[in-house]
This record gives sequence, C-alpha cells and structure tokens, in this order.
Amino acid sequence: MAGIALRTITTNGIEANIAVAGEGPAVLLLHGFPHTWRLWSRIIPQLAADHRVIAPDLRGLGGTTRAASGYDAANLALDAEGILDALDEPAATVVGIDAGTPPAFMLAMRRPERVRRLVLMESLLGTLPGAEEFLAGGPPWWFGFHSVPDLPETVVDGREAPYIDWFLKAGTLGRGVPREIRDEFVSAYTARESLRCAFSYYRAMPTSAKQIQDAAAAARLTVPTTAIGAHPVGDALERQLRPIADDLTGHVLEDCGHIIPLDRPDALLGILGGRDV
Repeated sequence: MAGIALRTITTNGIEANIAVAGEGPAVLLLHGFPHTWRLWSRIIPQLAADHRVIAPDLRGLGGTTRAASGYDAANLALDAEGILDALDEPAATVVGIDAGTPPAFMLAMRRPERVRRLVLMESLLGTLPGAEEFLAGGPPWWFGFHSVPDLPETVVDGREAPYIDWFLKAGTLGRGVPREIRDEFVSAYTARESLRCAFSYYRAMPTSAKQIQDAAAAARLTVPTTAIGAHPVGDALERQLRPIADDLTGHVLEDCGHIIPLDRPDALLGILGGRDV
C-alpha cells in the first residue's frame, strides 16, 4: 500500500513484522484472528494523514516469528510495549480487536502512562462480570475446537482457505472482504505451524483470563477508553468494562459484523475521530 513501510522489529524474543505510516501522535493497532495487519487497510490512510500508524502482525501471525509460546495477554502486551520502545514512542492510542483486545487492555492496566487512549472492539475480557447474557448459550463453537491440542491443526491443514473464508464471511454478515486482503489472510494462516500459532491464542485463554482478573482486582482502568461492539458481541465488552473503568464510552454499530475495520471502516473512523486519537 502506498505510504506504508514494512519494518522488522525485535521485541520480547520475537521478530515482529510492522506496518508503519504517517507522522504525528502514535496509534498502535492490534488485530485478531484470522487477520494480519492488513485488517486495518481501510483506515490506515485516513489515520496516517495526521498520526503515526503502527500496525504489527501479532506474535506467531503474518510475517512475525512463529514463536513456540508466549500467547497469553500479559506477554503479548510486552510485545506491544517493545514495539513502542523500538519506534521511540513513549505513548500511543492503542486499538485492539478480537485477540488484540486482551493485550491492549493489559498494556493499559500495567503501563497506563504508555496509553493515551484505549479502544477495544468485539472481544471479551476473560471472565470479568458483565458478559453473562452473551455467554448464556456458551462460548462460540471454535473456542473449544481451537483449544484442543493438535486436533484443529490436523483437521484444518490443507483446508485453510474454506476455513478462513467462513470466518471472513461470518464476520462481515456475508459481505466478505476485498479479494486481495482475503488472499493474504489465507496465505498467512496456511500450513500447520501457522495454524498452531493461531490456535495458541485460544489455548492461552485460561492464563489470559486469570491475568485480566488479577489486573482488574488490583487497579482501575484509568485511561480514557472506548468500547465498540457489533455482531455478535454487542455491548457485552462495555458491560465488562463499566465497573472498572474511570472514563468509558460505549458504541454498538448496527448492521456491522465482527470484523469492524473492514466491514464498517467509515463508522470506525467516525468514532476514532470523536475524541483526540
């Protein structure tokens, strides 16, 4: 993409692939599954007009090291902090979606001076109270499937394209994503080792949930925070954050799938621009 430079940054024992664009106050974008930094393709150009946009491939995903371990929220937050250090950014607006939400939250809880504003989307924060209605029928089916050691790798290996396509279509309410982005996502998650890394996020969920619970019990979330929901999470994340956040704004986007930055980029940019990004 024009105006975007790809860099390799050493942080917390990995080599992270980072897309960087623009100049100004830093904005750190943390994607989820099954994405790469290209999740943010439709909002980077606008943000980069007056911000330094930093969009890494998360640990084990895309062009970043296929690490053997370290997929818990607290360690992923160290990855993110190391990226800011390497780019000489003392603080940033931190935006997380899906698997990028727990590490964004942990970074804000443990190092609030590094986070000017926190934006969290379409995820839950472990077992914090507030999401009981959303979870009444149990967690999404793939949470359990991905958590079983070796099984999903065996089932999905060689069938990555239709598997990823299911998530991309469901996450945009059937509308899909641009072909070139879809193809990059499929490529990034093809091969058994890439799948292992992706599923490691789910296998680390119990550890991440305990870290989140402990952080919320020890301190309040003091940085200005925005919670954004769509389909299917809705306001469940906002409900989890409300009792522990000092400054919280919530939004639920209508007619929007889980993959907000690709499904409703204009709506997301409107919210990000509603306060000083």
